[in-house]
Amino acid sequence: MNRLIQPELLDALPPDDPRARWSRRDLRRVNAWMRNHSIMARALQAAVNGPAPKQIIDLGAGDGHFLLRVAKKISPRWPGVRVTLLDHQKIVGLPTLSSFATLGWRAEAMAADVFQWLPTVEEMDVVVTNLFLHHFEDAQLVELFRALAGRARLFVAIEPRRAAWPLFCCRLLWAIGCNAVTRHDAAVSVRAGFSGSELSALWPVDKDWQLTERRTGFFSHLFVARRTG
Repeated sequence: MNRLIQPELLDALPPDDPRARWSRRDLRRVNAWMRNHSIMARALQAAVNGPAPKQIIDLGAGDGHFLLRVAKKISPRWPGVRVTLLDHQKIVGLPTLSSFATLGWRAEAMAADVFQWLPTVEEMDVVVTNLFLHHFEDAQLVELFRALAGRARLFVAIEPRRAAWPLFCCRLLWAIGCNAVTRHDAAVSVRAGFSGSELSALWPVDKDWQLTERRTGFFSHLFVARRTG
């Protein structure tokens, strides 16, 4: 299956559109079914050598609930982390930010274009993304990865696995109450997803970086870039 990038309906809807609010709730259920919170938590803990990171930046953070659920799993071992929730729309609610504070983490939400924002940052500790990279063409990912490789210590991404089984399962999302926006976007996401070592091939060639890329779970694709130098 060749990679195919098409517009997703949710990206074109105003944040307060009822269909958008419903779809964002759907995405929480979809992430739970994909077990992406657990996958991310395990990947972060396996990749970080030494003390807990001081900062985690979530690119394409949406409403912030994904990283919040990850934080609930790892905050007992990683106290006092600063969190930046970056998205092109500022839709993180105050209750979500307060929930991070309850865990001992300090979170802030930012609305910015990732390609314009990254060059303004001198140094980053840990950067994560969930179901975000598949929105971009390869040339854009090369640009994004170049910026990350020059600034970050660790990058972890979970993406849709581009394969027949995940695509088939998109047809069943009605069974867990997903609306038409989510059902459409899920199939679009899988077709734009990744397999094999496609993301590793786009990362800058640098001996100071260790790359890991593999399928994980039933539906997901994991990419980890860890600075070793």
